[in-house]
Formats: sequence, C-alpha cells, structure tokens
Amino acid sequence: MDAGYLRIGEFSQRVGVSPERLRAWEKRYDLLTPDRSAGGFRLYSDADVARVERMLAHLADGASAAEAARLARETPAAAEPPIIGPLRLDDEVARLRSCLDEFDDAGAHAVLDELLTTFALETVLRDVVLPYLRDVGDRWLTGEVTVGQEHFASNLLRARLLSLAQGWGQGAGPRAVLAAPPGDHHDLGLIMCGLSLWRQGLRVVFLGADSPIDTLITTVRTIRPAFVLLSAANPAALDAVREELRELSAQVPLYLAAGGASPQLADDLGAKYLDGDPVSVAIGLAHSAVVTTA
Repeated sequence: MDAGYLRIGEFSQRVGVSPERLRAWEKRYDLLTPDRSAGGFRLYSDADVARVERMLAHLADGASAAEAARLARETPAAAEPPIIGPLRLDDEVARLRSCLDEFDDAGAHAVLDELLTTFALETVLRDVVLPYLRDVGDRWLTGEVTVGQEHFASNLLRARLLSLAQGWGQGAGPRAVLAAPPGDHHDLGLIMCGLSLWRQGLRVVFLGADSPIDTLITTVRTIRPAFVLLSAANPAALDAVREELRELSAQVPLYLAAGGASPQLADDLGAKYLDGDPVSVAIGLAHSAVVTTA
C-alpha cells in the first residue's frame, strides 16, 4: 500500500464514520476522490480525511447533508479548523443519558439509530456507549439513579448490542470464545468486545455471563478456538475456579480482562492480562489471532 493512504476500514476508524455512510457520501455528493491500488482497492488520502472532517463539522452546525458536502468540497483545507467528532459525541452521550434516565426506550433507540448510521460501530461503542456506562455506574454509586433506571438502561443496551451480533459466529476467520466465569453476571463489555472482534474478521463463540467452567473447557476441546477471553468484574469469581483455569490455559491461549483480572493473577494462571477498553482490547486480540493463525 502506498505510504499515506488508507483502505476503507482504516479510513472509517480514523474519521469515525461507517464505511456504508462514506460510500454513500462518495456516490451521492462526490465528496471523496480515492485512488485505486493495483488490486483495485480504494485508497483514501489525507485530503479525503480533511473533507470528511469538514463535512462532519458542517453537519454539526445544522447543514443538510448535500449542503455540508458542498461546503466541505469548496472550503480550502488550510481554512478548516481542526474540528472532529468528540464534542458532538459528548452531546450524544447526554442525549442517550436523558432518554434512559426517563425510561424512554423509543428515544434511546432513535439516538442509537442515528449514531449507528453515521459513525463506525467501534466509534459508537468507544465514544458513546462506554462513557455512558461509566457515567451511569458512577451515578448509581452516589444514589443519583435508581436500581430501576440502571437495570432499564443496561437491559436496553444489552438487547440492542446483541441485535447487532447476528451472524458473528459465521465466516472463515479464527474463532474466539468469550465468557464470564461462574457467578459473574456482567457481560456488556464482553458483548462490545465480541462485536469489535467480529468487525475485525474473527468468528465469535459467545458463552456469555455466568458460564460453568466445565462447559467452557468442553467448548474449547470441541472447537479448538484461537483463544479464550474471560471477563470478570470481581476477582473472587476467577479465584473460585483458579485450578480449572490453569488447566484451560494449558490447552488454549487464555486472556483475562475487566476489573476482576490483574497481571499477577494472569501470571499465576499461565494466562495473559489485558488492560484497556473493550474495543481496543478486541483490535489487539484480533491482530494477534490473525498473525498467529496465518
């Protein structure tokens, strides 16, 4: 690939707009002018990045898509202020928070619909869903939201994310088994990681929350995945199955993530500790899995 050029997936992640929306803008508004690789792949330049960023800024100011594209094409790059999504995405977090606090499921889904048709899934997860979950967790601890509000929000988001996961076990990429240990009922981060792995080309075998350890071991022996990712919010859940996890790590690469994991525990179990948000963890794991199985 020529230096300084991006394929559509990398381009999408850089600007925070879904590949589908980028292709639509290219076709309808002549916004982008990609070159072609020897193999026929579109290659996007820094100038394309700048035009998308200008278009996002004009959309945030209230312009229609057609008008925003015209202004983005006509504005010289040097005149463009370095404006990109974070401020707008902060506003979207606030909109989502307002809807969920008020038990407004239709409003919350409308916010998510708009985000998912405008931005790449990874951007929505990393810059909207995760900040919202941290916020609602903090407010629950201080009594600013009720148990009912927290449960309503978690269940709505969980259902919506799982609706995006249809087919995530299909394809030809390496398999990844995702689970939470017995007694751990938290799986939103695990779902987000699974979606991101799938977007990176892996097949996801999702066992989910509160997975019996013997079931996990049997699954590994049956399908021989590239790795297992175990996410735990509480270290006690991992400690209770310490011996079984040592057995598991001898059979397959085992990764531990979330607040219940630690580098020390991972070392003791023959596993690897992962630190970071679910999207970043997934991208790193996907790269490792593809390289290992190539």
